[in-house]
Amino acid sequence: MPLYTTDALILRTYKLGESDRIVVFLTRDRGKKRGVAKNARQSRRRFGGALEPLTCGRLAYFERERRDLVRLDYVEQLRSPLSAADGEALGYVSYFAELLDEWAQEGDPNETLFRLGASMVDAFVAGVPLAPLARYFEYWLLRLQGVYDAGMHMSDEARAFIDAARSSSPLAMTDVRVSPKALRELETSHRELIAMHLEKDLKSVRVLKEMQR
Repeated sequence: MPLYTTDALILRTYKLGESDRIVVFLTRDRGKKRGVAKNARQSRRRFGGALEPLTCGRLAYFERERRDLVRLDYVEQLRSPLSAADGEALGYVSYFAELLDEWAQEGDPNETLFRLGASMVDAFVAGVPLAPLARYFEYWLLRLQGVYDAGMHMSDEARAFIDAARSSSPLAMTDVRVSPKALRELETSHRELIAMHLEKDLKSVRVLKEMQR
């Protein structure tokens, strides 16, 4: 049973039995994986806070052929969005992680998607404003999946923001001037595209709406 070591983003976890967790993670070089973290619910010594959504770390796991689940050996936390996150930011962390989980394919390497997710962690830590960062992330996710409608109608200000997003890093969104009205316009159009292509509504979107009321 070979041991693989890779950079990875934690996307989500859920309970397995009395003491274990299933961990869904996106690797840099081998696509999305699902693995068992033994005793993760009973002891924090082995994994600590490294299993929180959108944690970026160095991860090792064992994998057998024809097995759906791998077995996690360790996760070394490198960067976490929670280190600089306020209450509202936690909702966005869940939103970004859920989008990555929905679009990443099992076992299909996609380093570009991984790098987009990792760049969001850096932006959270740097304190980039949340609404522009979310619109940036949605734009690039839709574009990477080949479903962004570049010809859709939008205001001049919204188009200027997209032009800036196309040629800038997420850290640069701190310096992009954009009104709340333009951000709401983009939020509506992006989420309509996302819902259409995923054919479902995201749980994290409902949570965000509740937090913003």
